[in-house]
Amino acid sequence: MRMSKSPRSFRTIACTVAAMGLVLAGSVSATAATSEASTPVPINPPDGTVMSYVVNTGQANPGQTRKAEKAVTDAGGVVVQSWPEIGVVIAQSDRAAFRDTVKAKGRGAVASVGATRTVEVKDKVTGPQAPWGPGSSGWNQGKNKPLNGDEPTEPVPATGSDSLEGQQWDLTMIQADQAHQVTDGSRNVLVGVLDSGIDPTHPDLQANIDVADSVNCTAGGRPDQSEGGWYPTTSDHGTHVAGTIAGVRNGVGVVGVAPNVRLASVKVVNDDGFIYPEYAVCGFMWAAQRGMDVTNNSYYIDPFEFWCDDQPDQAAVREAVARAVNWSSEKGVVSAAAAGNSHVDLTVNTEDLGSPDDAATPTPRTINAGCKDIPAQVPGVVTVSSIRQTGDLSYFSNRGLGEIDVAAPGSRILSTIPGGYGLKSGTSMASPHVAGVLALMKSAHPELTPAQLVQKLEDDATPTPCSAPQVVPGIPAPACVGTPELNSYYGHGIVNALKAVQ
Repeated sequence: MRMSKSPRSFRTIACTVAAMGLVLAGSVSATAATSEASTPVPINPPDGTVMSYVVNTGQANPGQTRKAEKAVTDAGGVVVQSWPEIGVVIAQSDRAAFRDTVKAKGRGAVASVGATRTVEVKDKVTGPQAPWGPGSSGWNQGKNKPLNGDEPTEPVPATGSDSLEGQQWDLTMIQADQAHQVTDGSRNVLVGVLDSGIDPTHPDLQANIDVADSVNCTAGGRPDQSEGGWYPTTSDHGTHVAGTIAGVRNGVGVVGVAPNVRLASVKVVNDDGFIYPEYAVCGFMWAAQRGMDVTNNSYYIDPFEFWCDDQPDQAAVREAVARAVNWSSEKGVVSAAAAGNSHVDLTVNTEDLGSPDDAATPTPRTINAGCKDIPAQVPGVVTVSSIRQTGDLSYFSNRGLGEIDVAAPGSRILSTIPGGYGLKSGTSMASPHVAGVLALMKSAHPELTPAQLVQKLEDDATPTPCSAPQVVPGIPAPACVGTPELNSYYGHGIVNALKAVQ
C-alpha cells in the first residue's frame, strides 16, 4: 500500500481501519442535499506545464471536429485523439491560456473545454507536433494498489488441481450455478473489462481473452494495441474482476458468472493507479467500435470522486464521458458500474473530502445535487451496490434511492489474481457479477437492446426489503429508504442469473 497523504491512500486506509473495528474519523457526510454552489477547485498551470484537456464541439460531426482540431493546434496544443462520432477531441498543451485561446479560435465549433487532471501529464504524446517529447519516467511501481477505496487483496493459497468453485458463495447467491445448467454463455458475446489489465497467462482466463480486441487506453487517451500494452503492471484489480465475469470452467480454480463468453482487456488504469477521463472515453469508444456487448466499470473517474456541473472544467469532462457512454449504448453496448465505496447516500451527500486525488493535498469541498460520480451516475449505466454473504449491505457501499439499480455480492469475493487467487472487497467486486449476468442474458437473448437488457435485469432481480446493514464501530448505520421492490440499498433487488437466461 502506498502510505502517503494522497486521498486515494486515505480512502483505502479508512476502509481497512474500519474493518478492524476502530473509529473512522472524517467520513463523507450524508446529510440533506444542498443547493449551494459547489466549491471551486481552480486548475491554473503555469506556462510550460503539459496538461490534458477535453475539447467538446457543439455538434458531433467531422466538420466541427476538424475545426476544433485546428483550434487546438492554433492555440498551441497537440491533438492526441479525436472522436468525431461524439464531437470530442483529446488534447495536450503547455500553454497556460490554452482553454481560453482554444475557445476563442474555435468560436462556432468549440462548445466547452476542460482540464482532465490537476497535475502535469506523464503520458505525454510524442512526435514532431509535441515539443515536450516523451513522457517522464518515475512511475510508482508498487504492486497491487487498491483502486477507488477497494480493500487490499487477501491471497488464497494455491490448491493444486482442486477446484475452488465450492467456495464461491457469491455464485450461489445470485443463482449463477443454476443458470449454468442452462448455459455458460455464448462465444458470440464479448465483455470489455475497463480496468487495470488482465493477466494473459492465468489458466482460468487465457482461453477467454480476445487479444485482437484488447487495448491500452492509458497512452494519453489514444488506443494503443502494442503487444503487452493491455497487460496488468501495478494492479491485480482487472484480473480479479475478469475472473468474476468469465473465469473458465476447467476444473481448476474459480468459475465466472458467464464462463464461456469472451473478454477484452481495455486498460484504463495507469501505473500510478489513476483512471483519467480521456482513458475512460477511449474505453467506451473502443468498446463500441469493436462491437462489444457489455462493459464492466469498477472505478470512478479521477481525479474527482464527484464531478460538478457548475464548475467549467468538471462540466466539460462530464459532457465528454456522457457522450462516449451514450454513443456506446447506441451501438449496442450495455455497461455496469460500481456504485463506490465511500459509505454515502448518493442522493443527499454534501461533502467530498478526498478530491482531487492526484493533488498533493485534496480540497475539502461542498458538493450539490449537480455533482455526480461518473460513470456510475451517467444515465443508462447499471449502478451496482455491494452486499455480503449474509445479504446485508456492505458497510463501505454507496447507496441511494433511484441511484442504485441492483445489488450483488461484493464482500470477500474469491477470484483470479496474477499468479493465483485472492479475496477482494468493494463495489468493484459487485459490478462484475452484474456484467456477467448481462453477458449470460445477452447470450440467451441476443435480440435485446441495451435498454431492454437493463429493463429485464431490473425486472428479474430478487426484491429485497430494507434490512440492517453491516455494522462497523465508528461508522453511523445508514438509513434505508424505499419499498421491497425499490429501495436505496438494493435498488430493484439482488441480481438473478437464473432468471436472466429464462
